[in-house]
Amino acid sequence: MKRIGIIGGSGYTGGELIRILLNHPAVDIDFVYSTTKAGKPISDAHPDVLGLTKLVFSNEINPDVDVLFLCLGHGNSTQFLRKHQFNPTAVIIDLSTDFRLKKDAQFDEKEFVYGLPEVNKATIEKAQYIANPGCFATAIELALLPLAAAGLLTNEVHINAVTGSTGAGVQPSETTHFSWRNGNVSWYKPFTHQHLGEINERLTAVGGQTGPLFFLPSRGNYTRGIFATAYTKYKGSLADAYALYDKYYKHAVFTQVSTNEIHLKQVVNTNQCHLHLHQHEGLLMVTSVIDNLVKGASGQAVQNMNLVFGFEEDLGLNLKASYF
Repeated sequence: MKRIGIIGGSGYTGGELIRILLNHPAVDIDFVYSTTKAGKPISDAHPDVLGLTKLVFSNEINPDVDVLFLCLGHGNSTQFLRKHQFNPTAVIIDLSTDFRLKKDAQFDEKEFVYGLPEVNKATIEKAQYIANPGCFATAIELALLPLAAAGLLTNEVHINAVTGSTGAGVQPSETTHFSWRNGNVSWYKPFTHQHLGEINERLTAVGGQTGPLFFLPSRGNYTRGIFATAYTKYKGSLADAYALYDKYYKHAVFTQVSTNEIHLKQVVNTNQCHLHLHQHEGLLMVTSVIDNLVKGASGQAVQNMNLVFGFEEDLGLNLKASYF
């Protein structure tokens, strides 16, 4: 059994990580560190695990765990690792933006690997330090990687993606308040979202130079999930496109290509990404749906952990969607 430490367990991603790991057959949660809730039962912050665990939040850190998950705010993981030392063989999986870009991957003799299993599985299996991808980045990269790898992403790409309120984190703000969010839709950070850097790096890594990405993220009036559409010029047939995607994701455990139209509730509460292709007058549109807290964060982090330790990739992650 691998001993798990979680840093920053009171937020949404920390809560999802706890929920998943409590049901993982090959791990034990050693501690969940929180500076704001130390000494309080974990079920106080995450009532969905009431009766499943008697763990309390800790203000102490065990440096001898086998795996450390960092669920800290962006920019805080680097500060934390500078202040704390861990077992030199400990696997560290960071869920923030701190180490995702190439320029940030090298940190204090640690080399962080980008943790998107569908494109980087062999490297992840040999890694000790993993930078978990962003939620928008996961949905968009999985939508576009087959085209990039085939050299078919040289024209501009237009992307529209809607995310639930949990994507903004557990701390309340004006745009996550129920009375503002309910019955409302709005865009934010048009064409400048922070995930564009890692998206461009990943697409370029598999396909060389790609066309410009015009990304418009939006806030949806629901809690979880990302519904993304991306379209670009395309000269082949729809059958050719499906053949390309089916081949690319042939061995992907959690990415499914559907000929039927897809919707968000197919993947909510799961580690799945579902993709659908649609062709119209020289354009190919790819629809991608994920749960932003699972495949877009904590579930993918556990998927990466499974790969590092040689577990079955889907161990502890066979989660069914809440369809109804």
